[in-house]
Amino acid sequence: MPPAPHHDPRRGPPSVPSRDPRDAAVQAELVGRCLALAEQAAAAGDVPVGAVVVSPEGEIIGEGHNTREADGDPTGHAEIIALREAARRRGTWRLKDCTLAVTLEPCPMCAGAIVLSRIRRVIFGAWDEKAGGAGSVFDILREPRLNHWVEVHPEVRAEECAAQLSRFFAQRLRSNPGAE
Repeated sequence: MPPAPHHDPRRGPPSVPSRDPRDAAVQAELVGRCLALAEQAAAAGDVPVGAVVVSPEGEIIGEGHNTREADGDPTGHAEIIALREAARRRGTWRLKDCTLAVTLEPCPMCAGAIVLSRIRRVIFGAWDEKAGGAGSVFDILREPRLNHWVEVHPEVRAEECAAQLSRFFAQRLRSNPGAE
């Protein structure tokens, strides 16, 4: 079969689309999946945060969205749920060389879990200027006194992620002006 018309055989085989989570297009795609998961949280009355864990091969091995309100569980954060699923699927808590993507900068609890799980990199959308644990308020992921450091890629689709959160909280205030 002849090569595709756009491919020059003198340049070697056609390139396969990158699944490298350091690639900006891959990061945008992953955060897009997180945005869809965050919508599920919002539909259930939870703060719209979604997260995925990606294997070194580029496969999504864990997904989650906030379930604190639905489950009455203070640890029901998207990142924790995605980490648990990824660890279960891999058969180990050590998620070495995996990537976690999330719509909102991880809080200190989630940042601690990310460090403990040995995640290699974190990609996130919006900064959390009130409770962030990945560079805004605290920088747990790059804390030199800890035994593991995480590569951080902030502000991927940041405007979309921030807008999703703003819409949720504006709606919440309209429907319940006394809510916190």
